[in-house]
Amino acid sequence: MRSILAVVAGIATLTVTSFAIEALADPLLMRMFPHALPTRAAIGQSLPASMFLFAYTALCVAFGGYITAWIAKRAPVRDALIMGVVQTGLTVLAMFSLKEQAPLRSWIVALLMTIPCAWVGGAWRGGALRWRQS
Repeated sequence: MRSILAVVAGIATLTVTSFAIEALADPLLMRMFPHALPTRAAIGQSLPASMFLFAYTALCVAFGGYITAWIAKRAPVRDALIMGVVQTGLTVLAMFSLKEQAPLRSWIVALLMTIPCAWVGGAWRGGALRWRQS
């Protein structure tokens, strides 16, 4: 039961953080670059804006993996990976339901990076990733 709650909490964490960043970043990008990004649709078509989106999404997924591992305790990295697999499935569903929301490259990048990013977050919390001290 704890593993299921951990996975749900991780997905909720990555969803809330990524939507919060998007809610702040999109209007800011449109204001900073009004000629290049006049609308939200233009943000999805812009490669630099998409790279920014990929970066913060990767961090949000890793954070979701971290939270999953933190709650899971028994098998933190495994549960973070499960969270990544579940999120990948949800992304596939969204891709087919909301095709026009983003270009195909964005969906593909999201699918490719979700599981590795979730693993990084889980491994960091689970102790598999440690920073070397000199």
